[in-house]
Amino acid sequence: MTIAHLTLRTDKPIGAISPRLYGSFVEHLGRSVYDGIYEPSHPLADENGFRKDVMELVRELGVSAIRYPGGNFVSGYRWEDSVGPRESRPRRIDLAWHSTETNEVGLHEFAAWLDAVGSELMLAVNLGTRGTLEALQLLEYANLRTGSTLAEQRIANGRTEPFGVRMWCLGNEMDGPWQLGHRSADDYGKLAAQTASAMKQFDPDLELVACGSSSSSMPTFGEWERVVLTHAYDSVDYISCHAYYEDLGDRAAFLASGLDMDHFIRSVTAAADEVKASLGSDKTVDVSFDEWNIWYNTRFENVDKIRGNQNWPQAPRLLEDVYTVTDAVVFGSLLITLLRHADRVTSASLAQLVNVIAPIMTEPGGPAWRQTTFFPFAATSAHARGTAIEVDVRCGTYPDARFGEVPLVDAVAAHDDAAGRYALYAVNRSLEEPTELRIDLSVLDGRLDGARVTAHVLADDDPLAVNTLAQPERVVLRDLEVAREGSALVLTVPPIAWVELLVEP
Repeated sequence: MTIAHLTLRTDKPIGAISPRLYGSFVEHLGRSVYDGIYEPSHPLADENGFRKDVMELVRELGVSAIRYPGGNFVSGYRWEDSVGPRESRPRRIDLAWHSTETNEVGLHEFAAWLDAVGSELMLAVNLGTRGTLEALQLLEYANLRTGSTLAEQRIANGRTEPFGVRMWCLGNEMDGPWQLGHRSADDYGKLAAQTASAMKQFDPDLELVACGSSSSSMPTFGEWERVVLTHAYDSVDYISCHAYYEDLGDRAAFLASGLDMDHFIRSVTAAADEVKASLGSDKTVDVSFDEWNIWYNTRFENVDKIRGNQNWPQAPRLLEDVYTVTDAVVFGSLLITLLRHADRVTSASLAQLVNVIAPIMTEPGGPAWRQTTFFPFAATSAHARGTAIEVDVRCGTYPDARFGEVPLVDAVAAHDDAAGRYALYAVNRSLEEPTELRIDLSVLDGRLDGARVTAHVLADDDPLAVNTLAQPERVVLRDLEVAREGSALVLTVPPIAWVELLVEP
């Protein structure tokens, strides 16, 4: 058995953990909305057609803010289609996902659902096929209390009070050739700057997100951020990052995915700070990592795409990845990476929430259940609050063609002063061997005495174990024994495992 020595460094606070770090993403894609959060014929549907069992799981997951309505979908979206009497709303084809959009669920319905689950609305505007004027019209409709035709239209449509949306995404993945309205960095940067400046004339306190690179593997990565921010730096508050990971046949390399995310964040913040310095600005642009997850994109590219110019299905089954224990461990390591950058990543959106590459799955007319990835997110969002803290890790490594020597163990911690709680999160990347974690908590100065110490682990003898409709609880969090040796805690962690350790009064 290998041994890893972990030391909690309360003298090295990383930064405050923004509640928005635990955001998610709902796009009009596949069964995310229809037959996902919304299924009027379901026995558990509420009076608005939303599934109450899904709502309970979303609350349990603890998502703080939800990015909506896309994603690639937003670049062909006309927001006006989604408001007013349902019977009058048009049916549209969606070029992004080769589907039909009924507009049965629109801005009002989704905002009401968010109120019910306790999440903030993060709204994206279409800068693909539309522009500044349409963004301003949506802003006026959503946020002006009264006095204009658009505000009165919202009131007539049943919402007296404004939606009060604070955070807005200026388009989606505009660096990608797949995106409707794809532009060069120079052209997008000018449009984003123009739109952001205009929106802040309405309300200077809005928080605006400029599109960064849709992947660190994009040929324009780095230069895209520099050019876009050179135009838009003074008017925006965030630059976005998007990253997805999958096991391409090398499990050890897959388990090292957090290193790629770490490199992505460091590169983007460096580019933003370079622009800040060149402009002589006093403002810091933070990162909104508003799409991240495990996504088996190669499966979609090879099998699941819908084709045919007369074939536009409604709510098809798309991107319904089933996640293994290994996927969930990598997922947990990505959460560790986000926490390690809590000083600059102050918003993040797990993509997505229900059915589509999601922690929650549903069956039409049937149950909803938790995927393996549900558990690390729910635990972390519940307990990793307050301030993120460095954890020094001394452990063995394994070689990787891209990253060199990869640490077998990765970890981060959080301290919630109000609750008096310390939470530590770790992953064991070892493929076959358990690892003994020896956690030095001497910095707590005796606060370990009398504390309640608990640990939970996500692992399985079969690293490919999954939760399914037939076996919805095959994989769950399990209690892990914790031994105490003076000011240290000792845990034996199985191979390919994610761990949560809580020290509470």
